[in-house]
Amino acid sequence: MNESKKAMSIDHLQQLDKIVSLSKSRGFIFQSSEIYGGLGAVYDYGPLGAELKRNIRDAWWREMTQKHENIVGVDAAIFMHPKVWEASGHVEGFNDPMIDDKQSKKRYRADMLIEQHIEKLRKDGKEKEAEQVKELLDTSGTRVGLCEDLHKIIMDYEIKAPESGAFDWTDVRQFNLMFKTQFGAVASAEDADAVYLRPETAQGIFVNYKNVMDTARQQIPFGIAQVGKAFRNEVVARQFVFRMREFEQMEMQYFVKPGADEEQYNEWLNKRMEWHKGIGIREKYLRAEPHPPDKLAHYARAAADIQYLFPIGWQEVEGIHNRTDFDLSQHQEYSGKKLEYFDQSTRDRYVPYVVETSVGLDRTILMVLCDAYREEEVEGETRTVLKMHPELAPITAGIFPLVKKPELQELSRKIEKDLREDYRVLYDEAGSIGKRYRRLDEAGTPFCITVDFDGLEDNTVTIRYRDDMKQERISADKVGEVIRSASKSWKPESK
Repeated sequence: MNESKKAMSIDHLQQLDKIVSLSKSRGFIFQSSEIYGGLGAVYDYGPLGAELKRNIRDAWWREMTQKHENIVGVDAAIFMHPKVWEASGHVEGFNDPMIDDKQSKKRYRADMLIEQHIEKLRKDGKEKEAEQVKELLDTSGTRVGLCEDLHKIIMDYEIKAPESGAFDWTDVRQFNLMFKTQFGAVASAEDADAVYLRPETAQGIFVNYKNVMDTARQQIPFGIAQVGKAFRNEVVARQFVFRMREFEQMEMQYFVKPGADEEQYNEWLNKRMEWHKGIGIREKYLRAEPHPPDKLAHYARAAADIQYLFPIGWQEVEGIHNRTDFDLSQHQEYSGKKLEYFDQSTRDRYVPYVVETSVGLDRTILMVLCDAYREEEVEGETRTVLKMHPELAPITAGIFPLVKKPELQELSRKIEKDLREDYRVLYDEAGSIGKRYRRLDEAGTPFCITVDFDGLEDNTVTIRYRDDMKQERISADKVGEVIRSASKSWKPESK
């Protein structure tokens, strides 16, 4: 089947609804507990989504550990001693300023409410007033005075509730984002018995720093990598899997000598940007955005976001941070355990600085889906296709007998069995070849193998390439070799 295509004009920034629909219909991502009406900002990964997630996770793990002899992995527990979160500052400072509409009983993040009001003013042509509100928001006070400042802005500019339209607000209050629970069979509801679901995976690395250094025979500089679940009780959680209450992080903390931190920070920022390009993300939709000095976290000497142009605008996918010696120093103080490093060659003793790379796995999945999504006109019909990197694709190859004949089915099953040793493959004999192609185009499958009667004579098959739909005859014995070569040489389209 020869196919001709024509690119269709589709606005990259208008794709989110289509991607959400495709994710549901093809089994990438489902709403959690959907048969009960769903659970807000929590999602399940279906058959294709689970494979895509595993492939991205494996690609990151190989990059960070297999390709670096001085980076090792850990898998820390989700539950940690409550003092961990006191030392890290999460108990005291991991808060969002919230305000409640008394009429609708809905809760809003106060700063975002003001930002939405600023955007409305601009759309209404009130640029001067918008700049006045923005200046007040930018200069709002510290955490001590922040709530009062935000409440005053809302009151002074009579910002109404988006849904009810009412102007009947509570005070602005700090809302801690950590999920709290009790630990043990006899736990009470008192805070003394409380433990938290971790809001980040980094602390599991920091508290294991000495264990890893002692057992893995590592010397500074070295890194510890981890992939794991984290939980944040986001009040304003939206935009599909971009912001969730249960999510997965891929983090690496790189321990360096003080004074070498700036060089390592810049090096890791460049490395991580190249990784995103390497998994097939188009360069024009990526950028590194440094944090201005007045917006840095209190523990950071430098920070930058690797951002992607999502349909919802430029948003962070990964953060690179120079965390100085804040984390280890805090845990050393709160635990009473020495976390210094002794350099035998120089006889120096110091608490290492840390350069962090932290990427959201779920956000990376959404980025891959957004970047891969295309609509093309093929012979008068619309083809929806995910042009993702072959090494990320949930299904690498589809195996099709041309028709349901025993001799074609037998050879197809043999090819399927051979490829299954190294790849995730799908055998499909239902419907026309064109319909089978379309199903796997939507799944992001880069290769389709069709077995016909000519192949029974000369031991050849037709391989069809997803991106340009070109077809060629190859030896049935060379299918795996052709797939491997084409996957290694694959480059994303610029469009």
